[in-house]
Amino acid sequence: MFFTCGPNEAMVVSGFCRSPPVMVAGGRVFVLPCVQQIQRISLNTLTLNVKSEKVYTRHGVPISVTGIAQVKIQGQNKEMLAAACQMFLGKSESEISQIALETLEGHQRAIMAHMTVEEIYKDRQKFSEQVFNVASSDLVNMGISVVSYTLKDIHDDQDYLHSLGKARTAQVQKDARIGEAEAKRDAGIKEAKAKQEKLSAQYISEAEMAKAQRDYELKKATYDIEVNTRKAESDLAYQLQVARTKQKIEEQKMQVLVVERAQQIQLQEQEIVRKERELEATIKKPAEAERYRLERLAEAQRCQLVIQAEAEAEALRVKGEAQAFAVEARARAEAGQMALKAEAFRQYQEAAVVDMLLEKLPQVAEEISKPLTEVKKITMVSSGGGDVGAAKLTGEVLDIMSKLPDTVEKLTGVSISQMSQKKPGRMS
Repeated sequence: MFFTCGPNEAMVVSGFCRSPPVMVAGGRVFVLPCVQQIQRISLNTLTLNVKSEKVYTRHGVPISVTGIAQVKIQGQNKEMLAAACQMFLGKSESEISQIALETLEGHQRAIMAHMTVEEIYKDRQKFSEQVFNVASSDLVNMGISVVSYTLKDIHDDQDYLHSLGKARTAQVQKDARIGEAEAKRDAGIKEAKAKQEKLSAQYISEAEMAKAQRDYELKKATYDIEVNTRKAESDLAYQLQVARTKQKIEEQKMQVLVVERAQQIQLQEQEIVRKERELEATIKKPAEAERYRLERLAEAQRCQLVIQAEAEAEALRVKGEAQAFAVEARARAEAGQMALKAEAFRQYQEAAVVDMLLEKLPQVAEEISKPLTEVKKITMVSSGGGDVGAAKLTGEVLDIMSKLPDTVEKLTGVSISQMSQKKPGRMS
């Protein structure tokens, strides 16, 4: 019949046809009743509380140590399972635990005897590793593997650990105070450094922000310049396009005006041609006839005038000869008269000069008063005494004439008043 077992136990079948016995860990096996026997062994993990009381260490100080070990029969390894079956088959878990516990305790005591209290107390890891290594080598031969070992407690009855702890405690407290002071110092330094780093970071951040703001302003200014430039170019292009459009419109208007003017000129030329033809029909031909008539008439008049001019020239020639004779005769008479005057001047000298001056006085008076005759308007201002009006004006002329003898006397040295008294024919 078939028998099964869980993963935490193993079965050993012995008897008929089972030499050596068959070991099955966590499975099933067929067993012949009455001729074959089946036995089970536990593969559970066993927890052992390993205590070593008052064990003298290397310096003779008795201490007690308690360790915790985890052990189990290794079912996956056939050799270890065979050794465990030989050692523990038919035994209960408590019996197996007791055997393993005594083995571990023996090894623990042996290791404690070779170490000092300080080594065990200060380096528990080293003590645990030594116990684990030594115990594992012996228990493996029994088919048991040590899963773990941990030192749980160390104590003594002589207050050795307590005294050791006081010194350590004092050292620890001193170290703690020093550590605290150093920690405060380091904390202050770190805090100062942190503040400094914070300020530096803040300044750097502000500088970066200012730089970013500056870059932003510069880029914005650059973009604004570009935008304004593009806008100005667009405005100029628009204005230029408007100007070009206006120019094209003006050109179109001028072309229209040119065409209209050309049409007007053409019409005027046609009108001129028409008027020329009309003039030629209505005026030119009659005018040519009239011109021919007038030319004939003018030719006749010219001939008449030539004849008349020749007659008048002949008459003028005759008249000129008569006038020349009369002039010659008058010149001869005047010459004789001048000779007589010269003779009279020679005979009478100063009297003749005076006589000539007296004859010229009327002409002088005429020349003096002549500018007054050409004046259109005279405004005379009176101071209240003397003549006013025309009497004043004639008085001014007479006054000038009365000063004339003195002027003549100064110019010629001849006194008119004296010579007039000596002139022959005027003396009484």
